[in-house]
Amino acid sequence: MVGVIIGSHGRLSEEILRTSEMIFGKQENIQTVTFETGEGSEDLVRKYEVALGKLNKVEGILFLVDLFGGSPFNVATSIAINEENMDILTGVNLPMLLEVCGMRESLTLDEIVFNAEESGKLGIKKFEKCIRENTEEEL
Repeated sequence: MVGVIIGSHGRLSEEILRTSEMIFGKQENIQTVTFETGEGSEDLVRKYEVALGKLNKVEGILFLVDLFGGSPFNVATSIAINEENMDILTGVNLPMLLEVCGMRESLTLDEIVFNAEESGKLGIKKFEKCIRENTEEEL
């Protein structure tokens, strides 16, 4: 099973995991890392190291972070760049996380990354456009 670390500014990572577990149930081999006000990159490095130490890394590690270019992303990049079986997706959202939870026992890291990226994008909908498309389908 691919290991997952959700990294975010504030408690977003903890809460999005908690929300996903309301739907999928308790998840194994997944950790959260929070970047709090007043902390620096060194704090994040330590938190990521602790999280990695709790995960089974055999199938690979996927970092799901909140913001491209933010501290959780930058520190994850500094870790993953030297590893063969690690990847990072930014813009973590609930559809993306649910897709990861549903696939990580049966797919490779690369397959999960591809599908999770697509699910994250497809989970973004504009209400007006959805109504228009549904009306057109009924015609």
